[in-house]
Amino acid sequence: MNLKPPANYFILLVFLFTTTTLFGQNTVVNGVITDATNKQPLPFVSVSFIGSTIGVTTNNQGVYTIRSVKPYTQLKVSYLGFKDAVLTVAPGKEQVINVRMAPSSKQLNEVVVKTAKRAKYVNDNPAVELIRKVIANREKNRPEAYDYVEYKEYDKMQFSLSNLSDKVSEKKLFRKYKFMFDNKDSVTYPGKTLLPIYLKERLSQIYYRKHPEATRNVILGEKSVDFGPGFDTEGIGQYFKHLYAKVDIYDNSSLLLGREFLSPIANGAPGSYKYFITDTLMMDNGEKLVQLSFTPRNTNDILFEGDIYITLDGNYAVEKASLNINKNINVNFVRSMHVDQSFALSKDGRYHLSRSNTFADFGFSAKRKAGLFGVRTLTLRNFEINKPRPDTAYIARPELEDEEVKNRPESFWAQNRLDTLSTAEAKVYTNIDSLVHMPSFRRTANLVNLLFAGFKNFGKFEIGPASTFYSFNPVEGLRLRVGGRTTADFSKRYFLEAYGAYGFKDERWKYFLAGTYSLNNKSIYRFPQHYIRASFQRETKIPGQELQFIQEDNILLSFKRGRNDKYLYNDNYRLDYVSEFENHFSYKLGLKKTTQTPTGTLYPFISTQNNIFNHLTTTEASVGLRYAPHEQYYQGKLFRTPIINQYPILTLDFTTGLKNVLGGEYNYSNLSARIDKRFYVAPFGFSDLTAEAGKIFGQVPYPLLNIHRANQTYAYVIDSYNLMNFLEFVSDKSVSFNIDQHFGGYFFNKVPLLKKLKWRETASVKVLYGGLTERNNPSIHPNLYQFPVDENGAPITYALGNTAYVEGSVGIENIFKFIRVDFVKRFTYLDHPGIADWGIRTKIKFDF
Repeated sequence: MNLKPPANYFILLVFLFTTTTLFGQNTVVNGVITDATNKQPLPFVSVSFIGSTIGVTTNNQGVYTIRSVKPYTQLKVSYLGFKDAVLTVAPGKEQVINVRMAPSSKQLNEVVVKTAKRAKYVNDNPAVELIRKVIANREKNRPEAYDYVEYKEYDKMQFSLSNLSDKVSEKKLFRKYKFMFDNKDSVTYPGKTLLPIYLKERLSQIYYRKHPEATRNVILGEKSVDFGPGFDTEGIGQYFKHLYAKVDIYDNSSLLLGREFLSPIANGAPGSYKYFITDTLMMDNGEKLVQLSFTPRNTNDILFEGDIYITLDGNYAVEKASLNINKNINVNFVRSMHVDQSFALSKDGRYHLSRSNTFADFGFSAKRKAGLFGVRTLTLRNFEINKPRPDTAYIARPELEDEEVKNRPESFWAQNRLDTLSTAEAKVYTNIDSLVHMPSFRRTANLVNLLFAGFKNFGKFEIGPASTFYSFNPVEGLRLRVGGRTTADFSKRYFLEAYGAYGFKDERWKYFLAGTYSLNNKSIYRFPQHYIRASFQRETKIPGQELQFIQEDNILLSFKRGRNDKYLYNDNYRLDYVSEFENHFSYKLGLKKTTQTPTGTLYPFISTQNNIFNHLTTTEASVGLRYAPHEQYYQGKLFRTPIINQYPILTLDFTTGLKNVLGGEYNYSNLSARIDKRFYVAPFGFSDLTAEAGKIFGQVPYPLLNIHRANQTYAYVIDSYNLMNFLEFVSDKSVSFNIDQHFGGYFFNKVPLLKKLKWRETASVKVLYGGLTERNNPSIHPNLYQFPVDENGAPITYALGNTAYVEGSVGIENIFKFIRVDFVKRFTYLDHPGIADWGIRTKIKFDF
């Protein structure tokens, strides 16, 4: 999944303004903790003041130092396998307390296996026999095995800055944020000093019906920190949620960090994992559990390692799971990730998930202790089995956002929260609210917003995007542009947008004016969209280029290969209506009048009868349908970006030209369809597949044909043909498919040097079939515009013939964590003049 700039600057900003510890505390305790049986020092022992969230762990020599400004009187020392120790502390003094810890009376039975040579692992062993029984009973142990299931689910997501240096808090710049620094937690996760900066809670009632299958999630309450207008807090939450997707061990795989991890109890798991019976345990109810440990056969594959505990009651259900991300996996910025799941015995005699806790430690390097620590905890209660409800209970209704749900009083959460907040977590809401109201924080937020998102906020309006202020092209020469738009502070229903640009070579003004009215009282950039929009744009355009994929006046796209001097001046009048539904189906209706005027070497339009046309006017009515089930967005300020998942996106568009309506010159129809789908192919990463088809009905000149998306920049553009020239191919019927494969380091991980660099392999193939019917062939119908030619009369625009256009690439991504470089090769139509049959292209891509 790509990370857009707003999430980058969110993380950067909180790093600038928060830290964890303060100096000058007046209760200080030092000491050494040892094993009472052998007097050896104990590392990583948890030491904390009772009644606080202040805690530390011992170093490798068993030494600890803990301090506080508050008069705590007791110290607790705890370590796995040893009895807890509680000691008295003299408040307000510096003192030395050494501790000898006694082993716990409850110890695991030790099994010692001695062998001269390690036996070769084979699948024919008791552990694999047991796991095959778990797999065979997997479906009946899922809640979905019942006809009806309902339960409450509490979802808590929390992110903290971890282990920041004490020196940060001593800097003059951060002294005013002392209230943030005081709210640290050194107890919950041993070895981590955490400063919570983000918290989101959601309480839901889940209804499931098997026949016909339906699931409904009714949100009962939702609460989140709010970082103010400088950040899209909801979008940040969606991105974090994507990183921490729900893990269902009974699924064949789970999506974490944008990667598909094979479950240790998946159908094909015995071919990817090694299993070992570690222990047999007795539960309080007299049932026996088998502790089954597992490791990847290939430590470079996208697999878990850890333990699962299996019941021996004949159901072979999972009672507990401990899943770790294999440290050898090619993942950026993740030091460790762990998933703990517990299953409780329900009144139906089956084990259902009661708690799932996923936590990860993020950092720029393994050597630096400071970083970001994220936790997502799911708590499930009140299971009701086979209790049918009316059909309306299972139908997901397109309900509008309920402000009451997002503004539940604290008394609601105190009564309904299925988990408890730590002392530090409970203070996050008030601390962040105080932070965002500080002028210094708002000034810094505005500066970072301008640098990373490209906008400068002035309250009711904002100026930007900065990347479009300056650009150049052969027709306009130097081009300067300035623009802006209103914000929600101006109105939640009315949105205005405008820009003006001037080309110093053609000495022409270009501009854009738009007004949008939101029909659901929400920002037009947020899901679900429901608005009507009117706009006018006078602008230059390369024929065939649709700017939903790139912004042509972005300075980074001003550099192009080959000749790039065929442009149009377009006047566009548009009226659009867009409606999205909660089930992610949407439709749009449009009415557009366009006047195209050729410029550069494209001027003028000439028919084969040598008639000259200075412009082309069309009037179009359109309808578009789109269905993207389970789609989520990261919603930035400039655009919203879908978070790609395994579900397909289906699009169908129909446009009809209206002759003699508002000056339209042609009758025609254009029908196009598209499907996008990501396939996870463990252990070979994932593939992004796009298939498109289009057909034009009626006779039209070449500017109205399908001018296939070309790319003459040095950027690698996923949706374009990167070695096709602008205006090179046209058609009135076409079919295409693109495959972009990301191997995730599957091959490079087997080469020591490349594995250390964490480079990843990519490969792509793009194939385009098409053709031109006789009715749109200007050599047969002289009333049609001639295809463009160069100064020598040689053609530069062609109809696709019986041979498909094919290009492919191989590349390396994750260079310096964010650069992709592709070697692109063109395989067909190599006799066309002025083309490049190979090239090196780059793409900026931030990913885990």
